[in-house]
Amino acid sequence: MPVDHMSTAETRRALILVVDDEPMVAGFMAEVLATEGHEVDMARNGREALEKIAARSYDLIVSDLRMPKLDGVGLYRELEKGQPTLLGRLVFVSGTSEPREYASFLKATHAPVLSKPFHLEDLERLVQRALSER
Repeated sequence: MPVDHMSTAETRRALILVVDDEPMVAGFMAEVLATEGHEVDMARNGREALEKIAARSYDLIVSDLRMPKLDGVGLYRELEKGQPTLLGRLVFVSGTSEPREYASFLKATHAPVLSKPFHLEDLERLVQRALSER
């Protein structure tokens, strides 16, 4: 009988944290990802995300770049200092990469980013690619 070599991440639902200060956008992303079979938590900013990350182990973190309290760059920097292994699980969605700090950050880190507005299929592809690369 052949042995199934699927990884644990492939045989169970992925746990994804959606970080966005816009409730409608966060809710939309969470609904799309839940429909795809994933378990989804939400956070309104980077500070709230760090609290949730401290309490649970996420397979993927989908974060907006521009948010109050702690933006996506700040979230990345905090993870870089405290939990660098999570950086490979972090992808961004953003309505802007215009401010110089965001553009230079994305270029320097090569962090995956999906521009808002995006199509449902684009989000699904980004998530599947990020999960498969883990």
